[in-house]
Amino acid sequence: MTELRSTTVVYVAPAAGRSGVGDYADDVVEAIRPHVAGVREYRITSDGSETVRTVMADVRAIRQLVTDASNSGPVVVHFEQSAGSLAAFWGSFLPRHVPVTATVHDAPQPVWWPWRTRLLMRYRLLHHLMHYPFRVVTNFLQRKSTDGRIVFALTGIGAQNLGARHPGTDARATRIHIPKRRELIDITERPVAVGMFGHVYKGKGFDLLGGLRERLPAHIGIVAAGRGTEQLDPVNGVTVLGEVNDEDEDKFFESIRLLVVPYSKNNRYGKAWIASSAVSRSFAYRTPIVCILDGALGEVVAEGGAVGVEGGLDALARRIAQVVEDTETLRGLGAAVDDLRTARTTERCVAPLLDAWAELAAR
Repeated sequence: MTELRSTTVVYVAPAAGRSGVGDYADDVVEAIRPHVAGVREYRITSDGSETVRTVMADVRAIRQLVTDASNSGPVVVHFEQSAGSLAAFWGSFLPRHVPVTATVHDAPQPVWWPWRTRLLMRYRLLHHLMHYPFRVVTNFLQRKSTDGRIVFALTGIGAQNLGARHPGTDARATRIHIPKRRELIDITERPVAVGMFGHVYKGKGFDLLGGLRERLPAHIGIVAAGRGTEQLDPVNGVTVLGEVNDEDEDKFFESIRLLVVPYSKNNRYGKAWIASSAVSRSFAYRTPIVCILDGALGEVVAEGGAVGVEGGLDALARRIAQVVEDTETLRGLGAAVDDLRTARTTERCVAPLLDAWAELAAR
């Protein structure tokens, strides 16, 4: 990829700590830096609480950064885009002579609610009145933003649906990397407990904690951790840690044998096919998952390190109870996770991005 040695990458993503996408971006930037002439980052600090003014300011700043970088030599611009990240979507409407790529974290749409400002989010009905009736306009804008460009999804099925939804897009698959984390004690030596982890919002399954507690035997512990979990209603028999980082994150995963992932990404706007940063974090700690077979989670089960469950909460609880104390099954799942940790280092997962940028630079 000698073409990249003289190419600067302008990298646009949410700031670290704002979301899983921002945390993901930190690792990606460090992995691509040795392969290019330089990385000029623009990190969006208003992600999730945008106003019209902040979005406009971000778009202007992105354009100026691209102009400045272009004065020093060849440039490729890459955007990390997610469901409600407005500036990363509107900022991608750059002149067509500028090579632009993107990673779509909530495939098949670069953004699901392009006018979801902080004001609209205060009024749920108004939010949907601004978006649902005008889906044709939104779809048109999505296609304009991706047409003729290389756009990545973090799952194979996500890339398939991205290409089907936006036929003019060169849709490609990569994978979400498994970050490096401290080695923990073997899962069979950890407490007999399961966990839920991640940023609390609709569709992540945290509302099922009470029902799961009722259905699991009392001696199987349940621990919940992540941004927003401290605001959940208390449930007897469920330990809630709130946001965990560094050593606290290590301790959380060392306190569970399985991560429970009851995500459902169905909504009135369509089906989302996404990769879970919570799952990749769990694998980083050699912790298998139990999940429902929804969206891209079926792909996770097929690739190893996960137990898939068809059916509702009763079926999920039964399967958890079967696996969490089954030493042989746990060891097999742990071995599958080890294989994934080897196959999905950050360096390997950014290789498709580097290949695409080399193609664009060669043109």
